[in-house]
Amino acid sequence: MWEKISKIWKDPELRNKLLFVLGLLAIFRLAAHIPIPGIDAENLKRFFASNQIFGLVNIFSGGALSNFSIVALGVGPYITASIIFQLLTMIVPKLEALSKEENGRQRINQYTRLLTVPLAFLQAYSMIILLSRSSRQIILNTTPFNIFAMMVTMAAGTIFLMWLGEIISEKKVGNGISLLIFAGIVDRIPSIIQQTIVTYDRAQIVNLLAFVAIALVTIVGVVMMNEAQRNIPVSYAKQVRGMKMYGGMDTHLPLRVNVAGVIPIIFAISIILLPGMVAQFFIGAKTAWLAGAADFVITLFGNRLFYGASYFILVFGFTYFYTSVIFHPHQIAENLQKNGGFVPGIRPGATTAAYLKYVINRVILAGALFLGILAILPLIVEKFTGLQSLVIGGTSLLIVVSVVIETVKQIEAQMLAREYDKY
Repeated sequence: MWEKISKIWKDPELRNKLLFVLGLLAIFRLAAHIPIPGIDAENLKRFFASNQIFGLVNIFSGGALSNFSIVALGVGPYITASIIFQLLTMIVPKLEALSKEENGRQRINQYTRLLTVPLAFLQAYSMIILLSRSSRQIILNTTPFNIFAMMVTMAAGTIFLMWLGEIISEKKVGNGISLLIFAGIVDRIPSIIQQTIVTYDRAQIVNLLAFVAIALVTIVGVVMMNEAQRNIPVSYAKQVRGMKMYGGMDTHLPLRVNVAGVIPIIFAISIILLPGMVAQFFIGAKTAWLAGAADFVITLFGNRLFYGASYFILVFGFTYFYTSVIFHPHQIAENLQKNGGFVPGIRPGATTAAYLKYVINRVILAGALFLGILAILPLIVEKFTGLQSLVIGGTSLLIVVSVVIETVKQIEAQMLAREYDKY
């Protein structure tokens, strides 16, 4: 490992890229600690302490939401816009045709950026209204001008982070948006450790050791599941063109166990947050039955057992849904047939497509169960150890491990390309 770090540091171009990326991440963390004026910080902290359901939303903002900083929304609106266009690409034929061309993909990226702006304004307004209607006085000034100024500031912060992410991605040392989320998660670790030390009790030493063991096992499990894949053997028939013979090789088609990545968790948390957020708007309603219904919804989703079961089921279901959206067995079977490829023992065409669908539905069962357990891991750890301050969600570990693996692979690819250039 140290040898690789030494090689990276000795390469001037790669070293400058890494230092540039680290500098941009430092700017992001600085912006995450600049609060928007007119906010009661203490009441805001109490609000987030009593609403753990907003924890994952805070993760995707890099911890900026709990500070209500100028980048409080993080890259959430951009992620939402990206997911919307991913789904539309599978539904709208024109967008599907664009996604197959380089210029078309650039146009889709531009549409995604444009959609991010109204989504950022909408999410900023929703968050401001939600906080202003809280029982605690969080927003000190709720005049229309002040609310509009906050919305503009938060939307501009999201656009700024989107720009930073794209600049980082251009350096090809990791995905920029993922690295911003990664930086926010890692930045929270020192404060979590400090809080644990302050509230340390010798009677909890066994629970602390149990948590460390669970964290290590989780990290190993995330790495294994993130890299796990089922290899489908594929053979290519020999083809004679003129006086030359082509093909005739054996390879494999990799089917990843975790095809959907962290997307199902994002979908699930969006759905499970919606009822509670809507209920917050009606908790102070003058109509008795409406206020009672809002209070019932908030109490129901505040129940750990109901919340955990609903969260697990949603993540499990969305894993299958998103995999069916992005994985097209008929298209893969058609491409194999066009190139003279076939799965040994399986007829080309529709039979191959049915076989691939059969295999992927069973492969992602492990991935769906794994993501579901990761999603509710904080609740499980808290239940058995009683430690709330050290609970770093399985989703956070999944993001951290995935980003580290992706970044390391991109750096190694650049180093390998430079080795080839020497020869």
